[in-house]
Amino acid sequence: MSTQKTSPNGTEQKNGVKIIFWGTPEFALPSLEGLIKNNYRVIALITKPDEPMGRGQKITPPPAKKTAEKYGIRVLQPTKLDFDFKTAISNFEPDLFVVAAYGKLIPKEILDIPKYGAINIHPSLLPRYRGPSPIQHTILNGDKETGATLILMDEKMDHGPIVASRQLEIRNPKSEILNSKITYPELHNKLAMLGAELLIETLPRWLAGEIKPAPQDESKAVYCKMLKKEDGKIDWTKPAENLERQIRAFLEWPGSYTFWQRGNNRLRLEIEAAEVANPKIPPFDTPGLVWQKDQTSLLVETGRGSLCVIKVKLAGKKAADAKEFLNGYKDIIGAILR
Repeated sequence: MSTQKTSPNGTEQKNGVKIIFWGTPEFALPSLEGLIKNNYRVIALITKPDEPMGRGQKITPPPAKKTAEKYGIRVLQPTKLDFDFKTAISNFEPDLFVVAAYGKLIPKEILDIPKYGAINIHPSLLPRYRGPSPIQHTILNGDKETGATLILMDEKMDHGPIVASRQLEIRNPKSEILNSKITYPELHNKLAMLGAELLIETLPRWLAGEIKPAPQDESKAVYCKMLKKEDGKIDWTKPAENLERQIRAFLEWPGSYTFWQRGNNRLRLEIEAAEVANPKIPPFDTPGLVWQKDQTSLLVETGRGSLCVIKVKLAGKKAADAKEFLNGYKDIIGAILR
């Protein structure tokens, strides 16, 4: 008897392996859609509960939920991964879990349910950058390469043995210069696609038992923390090159912001794009000092060198380039940002 089933897109599935996909944000979508479009049998999605979003705090479903519903896949949104949830998942009799940025640690007793284990798609070259913010830390640290890693999950964060990995050199699309001006959204999208491609290429060999996972080198493990809103506050005593990387790394969250005391008003400025000024320009030795080298430039002195602001956003206003911003706020020249 054939084990083939009909997939949500109406085609014959490759085999009867039942997959439960765990994922929440945009990063998960290429892998989820990759499984569906390559005719794997995704029987359910497990994702985080709907949350209030935006200024209006409208209750909004996670991106992965929207995608699953588009393909008619059952969606589960547990608040706790407890015994009752384990029982419910066991009733699905899954053969494999695929996990991509689910957002919670999954207990071992649940990871042990499927016979082919739980494969996690991680956006770095493990064991470097275990934890919740690997893409941002790749940019923050000025790494010249990154990549995607598939691991066989265990109960520890990003700890399990490596099933497959693939490198990605960080290049400027307009040149071949390594470690150039890539931003978090750009690198996020590249790694989401790379992870999905690696998953689809690796799964047949994994399901056939042809891959022996390799333990991670614990001596090389690097951890990165969960980013908080206060991490985005600019410390002008840091070198300009560090701040330029921060602005690219934090572009989506938590942003890179500073404060300008304008008379009696304390204004919040978010810097969305910047570059390191010519290091030959002599510093004023006053971190945070705003100055100009011509009528359209907006430079800020740092702990080493100056940062040339390209795009800035005043709280409650639209983002503007430096020239536009100076048209309305010329008096920022000479101010000290804090």
